[in-house]
Amino acid sequence: MSTPTDSRMAAISRLLQFTDSTFPVGTFSFSNGLETAAFENIVTDAASLHDFVKSQALQAAYSDGVAAIHAFRAFKDNDYEKIVEADKMLMLFKMNDEARLMLKRMGKKFAELSKKLFYNPLISRWLEDIKAERTPGSFPIAQGISYAAAGVTEADLFCAHQYGVINMVLSAALRCVKVSHYDTQKILFELSDNVESLYNEASQMELKDMNAFFPQLDILASLHEKGAMRMFMN
Repeated sequence: MSTPTDSRMAAISRLLQFTDSTFPVGTFSFSNGLETAAFENIVTDAASLHDFVKSQALQAAYSDGVAAIHAFRAFKDNDYEKIVEADKMLMLFKMNDEARLMLKRMGKKFAELSKKLFYNPLISRWLEDIKAERTPGSFPIAQGISYAAAGVTEADLFCAHQYGVINMVLSAALRCVKVSHYDTQKILFELSDNVESLYNEASQMELKDMNAFFPQLDILASLHEKGAMRMFMN
């Protein structure tokens, strides 16, 4: 079905589809800084991985999460200019090229998929502007408008956003850190306890209130651009 539905079960099914590891937007191609953190012996075990992922989730909640929420609301209001505003403002908070590359590649792929799933003029227009380089086309904005089109709630969107950030890093950890599936699942389970409080804060923030202070991540990204490790895209 290509149009939104009032069915809660259909909405949940789409929520699961968009967060599934097989959903083809390229999340497996990026480690979000973990590869360098492992190479530099900053993240070496389950405990240090937990702290690293928690910091990632917190940083993302107050930047990507806020932008996704505003895009969600703008889509509901049929306000295309606010979608673009959120897209452009978010990219101003990305200090390293690797983060911008990640969000733009995944966002464009999600937009292409969304155009085929939803016959919606706002989504089609946004994809056209991405291709014409009139807007960055970041992944959190794609999440915001696509989840709104799918009929899920704003809180559902934020949960999916947090899950995606956490699971991306944990999936990468299985390839470059000495941890097990039991370790990563325990971390994911524990960090889920923080999602509601993060949503309560992020949902009250304006775009101008976004913040992304995680200087270590920017340093790791700069090292990765010229480093010897190469399992993940830079």
